[in-house]
Amino acid sequence: MKILLICANGLSTSILMSKMEKWGKSNNVDLEVKAVPMSDYGNIYQDYDCILIGPQVAYRLDEIRDTAVGKPVEKINPTDYGLGNVENIMKQVQSVLNN
Repeated sequence: MKILLICANGLSTSILMSKMEKWGKSNNVDLEVKAVPMSDYGNIYQDYDCILIGPQVAYRLDEIRDTAVGKPVEKINPTDYGLGNVENIMKQVQSVLNN
């Protein structure tokens, strides 16, 4: 599974990206995660199964959905994002992919 994380400048989601990769290894889930700033997602989103956006750019959800037609795009719950609660974030990913 390939997940693209989008935030304002890519730094805060880099921490979450590392936690998600560790979670994937610990749970034997083939998981590739990439964190990028808003300015960079338009050229690469096609290569990912799911797009998650950080709370700091949640106001741009509709814009990202309009660009990434055909890809599931969701905002990460601010509490899960802040705490790095990968278990809940991965439940969100599964829910998005199953719909």
